[in-house]
Amino acid sequence: MEKKPKVYVTRKLPEEIIENLHSVCDMKMWEKEDEPVPREILEKEITDTEGLLCLLTDSVDQNLLENGNKLKVISNMAVGYNNIDVDAATKRRIVVTNTPDVLTESTADLTFGLLIAAARRFGEASDYLKKGRWKTWSPMLLTGQDIHHATLGIIGLGNIGQAIARRAKGFNMNILYYNRRRRLDIEEELGIQYCEFENLLRVSDFVVIMVPYNNETKNLISTYELSLMKPTTVLINTARGGIVNEQALYEALIEKRIWAAGLDVFEMEPVPPGHPLLRLDNVLALPHIASASINTRMNMAKLAARNLMDVFQGRVPPNPVNLK
Repeated sequence: MEKKPKVYVTRKLPEEIIENLHSVCDMKMWEKEDEPVPREILEKEITDTEGLLCLLTDSVDQNLLENGNKLKVISNMAVGYNNIDVDAATKRRIVVTNTPDVLTESTADLTFGLLIAAARRFGEASDYLKKGRWKTWSPMLLTGQDIHHATLGIIGLGNIGQAIARRAKGFNMNILYYNRRRRLDIEEELGIQYCEFENLLRVSDFVVIMVPYNNETKNLISTYELSLMKPTTVLINTARGGIVNEQALYEALIEKRIWAAGLDVFEMEPVPPGHPLLRLDNVLALPHIASASINTRMNMAKLAARNLMDVFQGRVPPNPVNLK
């Protein structure tokens, strides 16, 4: 009987996914759902592991990879993979994969919902009611910004950026985008307009960030970029923390240089207690749940497992990010 490859899974997954992996792999798994695997345990397990199924909370850096001499594949259950040192993995001929596309629509749903909620002050309004502060109807009570017919600026026109544009069309928004490469085909399909980066920041009522995190996009939005925005601008980030400089954003918000921010991602996750942005009424913050629908998370887990198993069965996985 052929020996099964050894695989380590860094978080407890649904039983259906576990059964599929067991059929192909000799699998071990960190059994906790809501707690990342401790670094010392991951360092120990990686020494005898041929496949790693991990989450964005797991730092798969060069030091860890130096202990993974048997490692052949790293399957990241996420679109982004900045938690993995891809260059170091590539040098070791380790296949790195991710799970794009399956979360596009769910992420776009939440992003647009966050945009609406931040603009119309849903979080503040809910707290106002629950805390018993609502005494009477008032003409200007908790008034916010209109979404319909406003100008939306999307930074990064990948699949999720395009899905957000489609949703914005239903609100009769004027849609601008900035992308490293101009997309004439998408402009024609969706009726959107390309705009240079700084001009997009100047004219947009809503700025939505949809770029990956890397050295080029780190602190893409900082003091200068925020200074270009209008006092009524709402900034939305569901991409990755670190793309927005959090100290610069905090200062812009408390000084009322922009209207509000909707954030699903932070530079440090989980967010430390007492984080300054969480103290602001004009910040609507979520715990990195953009893809958190039941169907989408199941599909992400299935794809992550398939990526892993395909490598061991001699097939090209659906979503390699290196060694293509």
